[in-house]
Amino acid sequence: MKTGYITHADYLKHQMIEGHPEQPARLLAIQDQLQAHLLGDFLAYFEPQNASKEMLLRVHTEEHIEYLFKNAPQAGQTLFHVDPDTFMNEHTLNAALKAAGANVMAVDQIMGKKIDNAFCAVRPPGHHAERDRELTLLKAGYS
Repeated sequence: MKTGYITHADYLKHQMIEGHPEQPARLLAIQDQLQAHLLGDFLAYFEPQNASKEMLLRVHTEEHIEYLFKNAPQAGQTLFHVDPDTFMNEHTLNAALKAAGANVMAVDQIMGKKIDNAFCAVRPPGHHAERDRELTLLKAGYS
């Protein structure tokens, strides 16, 4: 069996503010290194689907999910500040749903014994994602 490598081109469309360290180049650098070290033959490549609302509700409150869907920028809108270090553009919600879907896919593939382990090269990375983080920040006076 192999290591699963789960990623999607839509992750490159998520943009942060100029100078923010979380940039599309992070995923491109990973791909470059995999190619440079000829590791592609050791990987099973997968493209995830969007996580469903049911999947999201396993780890986030419904209020939190609705908040993000309601505030996700539409085409042509400016960035939305989720918290002091996290922004959404018109592509972020789709990328985030695919990022969550990648993690679900990784678990499913491992549990189904299709792969031994997985690396999810996703954006946004999700390290700020908590059960209801945005709502906690709003209640604390951040908007």
